[in-house]
Amino acid sequence: MFGKVLVANRGEIAVRVMAACEELGIETVAVYSDADRNGGHVEYADEAYNVGPAPASESYLDQEEIVDVAQRADADAIHPGYGFLAENAAFAARVEAADGITWIGPPSDAMETLGEKTKARTVMQEAGVPVVPGTTDPVADPEEVRQLGEEYGYPIAIKAEGGGGGRGMKIVRSEAEVEDALESAKREGEAYFDNDSVYVEKYLEAPKHIEVQVLADEHGNVRHLGERDCSLQRRHQKVIEEAPSPALDGELREEIGEAARRGVREAGYTNAGTVEFLVEDGEFYFMEVNTRIQVEHTVTEEVTGIDIVRWQLRVAADEELTFAQDDVEIEGHAVEYRINAENPAEDFAPTPGPLETYEPPSSIGVRLDHAVAQGDEIGGDYDSMIAKLIVTGEDRDHCLDRSKRALYHFTVEGVHTTIPFHLLMLDDETFVSGDHTTKYLDQELDDETLDAAVEHWGADAVGGDTPSASTDEIAVEVNGKRFDVVVEEGLPRAPRGGDAGGGSSGGSSGGGSSGSAPADVAASGAITAEMQGTVLSVAVEPGDEVAAGDVVCVLEAMKMENDVVASTGGTVASVPVAEGDSVDMGDTLVVLEE
Repeated sequence: MFGKVLVANRGEIAVRVMAACEELGIETVAVYSDADRNGGHVEYADEAYNVGPAPASESYLDQEEIVDVAQRADADAIHPGYGFLAENAAFAARVEAADGITWIGPPSDAMETLGEKTKARTVMQEAGVPVVPGTTDPVADPEEVRQLGEEYGYPIAIKAEGGGGGRGMKIVRSEAEVEDALESAKREGEAYFDNDSVYVEKYLEAPKHIEVQVLADEHGNVRHLGERDCSLQRRHQKVIEEAPSPALDGELREEIGEAARRGVREAGYTNAGTVEFLVEDGEFYFMEVNTRIQVEHTVTEEVTGIDIVRWQLRVAADEELTFAQDDVEIEGHAVEYRINAENPAEDFAPTPGPLETYEPPSSIGVRLDHAVAQGDEIGGDYDSMIAKLIVTGEDRDHCLDRSKRALYHFTVEGVHTTIPFHLLMLDDETFVSGDHTTKYLDQELDDETLDAAVEHWGADAVGGDTPSASTDEIAVEVNGKRFDVVVEEGLPRAPRGGDAGGGSSGGSSGGGSSGSAPADVAASGAITAEMQGTVLSVAVEPGDEVAAGDVVCVLEAMKMENDVVASTGGTVASVPVAEGDSVDMGDTLVVLEE
């Protein structure tokens, strides 16, 4: 077994990996950016090294620096977690080539094969795994796409080879849309994945998203650990995951599990991975392979009792799986809720800020994977996840009832969260019945319903949203009975900063303090950033005419794309930002001459 493992990640998944290492007697090394100096994973690790400034491209994605830190720390293995470099075959190969360091994951050549969608489809077809009708070779010519549209019938999907999460995918519903969709898919593939190759497949209108967890060792043993249902999605991003799927019967469950085993065996795959399928009208089709641990691995662990991360470490250390396929049993039901710092009433926009109150639930049937505590800051540099709440029960109905209890007792103040959305789903007939598909949220859930959920279940105190007239709640006892009393005008408070006059002396070394001066007023006609993020694309240039509602640029904040639209019409006078720029809330993006 390894003596010391470097975890090339941050947050809750880094802590999850470190916990498995600790149980196996393995020392751990954390890496962190300037933004994560006080991160929970840094505190948990045995030792920690700074790998650069806040932008992930200069820290968590710096392959050379991370391998160098592993060597300096005398680590004999690297675990990538998920995200960042986890599915980067070139990084896996770099680690494999490093002297004395083991890559905790599948072989780089298997990652490369399965990471490209057309190659993966070929492998699965050779293994006898059903695939969605489509091409196994890249397409580049619009006429070829039109011919495929006639062959399969519209709609069809043009997908980037390296795509995922909906990025690089364009839906074509008629011949007239082919040329623009092809060019757009190629551009996104190049921008997101440095690969403009695309392929075409039949588009399924309302499928279920089912994925199968697999484990494979270096001794020829391949096991599947049952399936997860990840059909509740928003813009192709999973929001609630569960195991087992309420949509599969015993026969289909067996077929899909065995198909996953055949596929990974054909690819020469080892370690943990997930084979994803689309299921519609009782038929299943291969979609892709995730060559890493997944966010939602937790629900599989809960219903099987198998520690997947522990097995990742053991397999990488050349140990043999000690259980047969028949030994894998599914008991009960588990659901994972992603608790993110996002406001469902504002199109799930990220809401970075301090966790002024953080009181997660506990008691029977509740698991919490997190790396935060009260007072911590949810920054805008990375994803918006605060925690993963995993609830288990005897069956699905019991699990959902228990989930209500857990979510009711999950108190977060200081930022908006997705808790109101999750509670809304637990009252939603379609979700509760298990009849939801991947299209359900985007097509059926209206903004008014989300607004009402946030109003009903949202946090009472959210940074920047509280009224100027303060109130306080205190507990008093009368004849031994407790009463919660609201003081409308608030309790007396000492002046902030110790300055009775309300002034300030000297400067502040930290950002975001309550005494800091307001930002400069934006220029007249300016369209400003409503959040911290990175400019993903700019849609206008000086001289362009825009109308109210037109998208002028796209910001990426905490792994979410956010369209920035003009509130009024006008002529573009200047564009002071460019693709790739980092911006803060309030920064000017575009200036209009009204």
